[in-house]
Amino acid sequence: MNSYRQPGLVLTDHRFTVPLDHGDPGGETIEIFGREVVASAKAGEDLPWLLYLEGGPGFGARRFSGTEAWLGRAVREFRVLLLDQRGTGLSTPAGRQTLPLRGGPREQAAYLAHFRADSIVRDCELIRPRLTGGAPWTVLGQSFGGFCAVRYLSAAPEGLRSVLITGGLPSLDAHADDVYRAAYPRIERKVAAHYARYPQDVARARAIAAYLAEHRPESGGHRLTPEGFQSLGIMLGTGNGSHQLHYLLENAFVEGAHGAELSDAFKEAMRTATSFAGHPLYALMHEAIYGQGGRPTGWAAERVRAEFPQFDAAGALAGDGPLLFTGESIHPWHFDVDPALRPLRETAGLLAARTDWPVLYDAERLAANEVPVAAAVYHDDMYVDTGHALGTASAIRGLRTWVTSEYEHDGVRAGGPRVLDRLLALVRDESER
Repeated sequence: MNSYRQPGLVLTDHRFTVPLDHGDPGGETIEIFGREVVASAKAGEDLPWLLYLEGGPGFGARRFSGTEAWLGRAVREFRVLLLDQRGTGLSTPAGRQTLPLRGGPREQAAYLAHFRADSIVRDCELIRPRLTGGAPWTVLGQSFGGFCAVRYLSAAPEGLRSVLITGGLPSLDAHADDVYRAAYPRIERKVAAHYARYPQDVARARAIAAYLAEHRPESGGHRLTPEGFQSLGIMLGTGNGSHQLHYLLENAFVEGAHGAELSDAFKEAMRTATSFAGHPLYALMHEAIYGQGGRPTGWAAERVRAEFPQFDAAGALAGDGPLLFTGESIHPWHFDVDPALRPLRETAGLLAARTDWPVLYDAERLAANEVPVAAAVYHDDMYVDTGHALGTASAIRGLRTWVTSEYEHDGVRAGGPRVLDRLLALVRDESER
């Protein structure tokens, strides 16, 4: 273990060895990284633990600088573990450079089948007694981290003191088709709100998409396409995302030797915003997090988008309507345009075709839940359907919701201490009943 300090904090790095396949505990192992964070003034105290599960899938735990955001509130009473879920951050990596060590696409897909919420929770249950001495801990799950928390309630509630979920209540039984069928209308509303705020962006977006369709430029080996440009709509699900998208669009063109052309600055910004080099598991596993019930996910976002022709870039450019952005969806073309994903296209196709995903959530056990649970549900959340979230909230015994329009999906980051305070108050009121 390696300990060091930031202002007001003591941080200790932990590495844990866990089975790749928890069904084969004597088989191959992988490494999981976690960073313990405690207030300097309380470093020697016996504090309860709070486990933070990041959103995603495919993102390591946020790297904080001191007591920013919700972390400052948490360390007032908890010893916090920021966990890099398997395959992310400093845990054994899974991506273009490492997956070929597994073999070909079939071996890679079989390996990645162990990177869903069920395996993540079993990792946590192996790690917990090593840190807490066997005591249960509080889990804070953001977005996909909330999906993992609901799996935790289904599979190992004995390990939980309480559960706090922010923007991460999954449908218990929806197929990926249902998820995206609900998502596209939400995305369309977010785009309409953006264009109402910044009407000048309607013409700008059309001009950028038309240029990309004609010229198909590249930046750093990344092919820039109209569909890739549309995917910048993922920004619209965060608190300041609409403003950031507007600032990106307003600087798109420069006057070059042959007339107006996309600036190098814009092309690089688009490449950075749409690349999966830093989080390839997001692209590989995004639809797999919804896989259960014996049906393949089958590139659900791509298939369902055909039901919403207003999102077709070519159709929009052929007419006079606005170009609609997308976001929070993965498509086969991602594995053609992005050099970080290109070698993994066949692997992704095998995951999309997989039919033997185990069921993630135990509705009967959740209906009998005794763990105090509170969830922030963001009104018209672009990433997680509010209707699905509230349906799940009513299916988990004792769960208390805070439905708010004050924040977007990143509320636990934007709202920080206030969001955590509100959820802690809700679970404590419930636990005292």
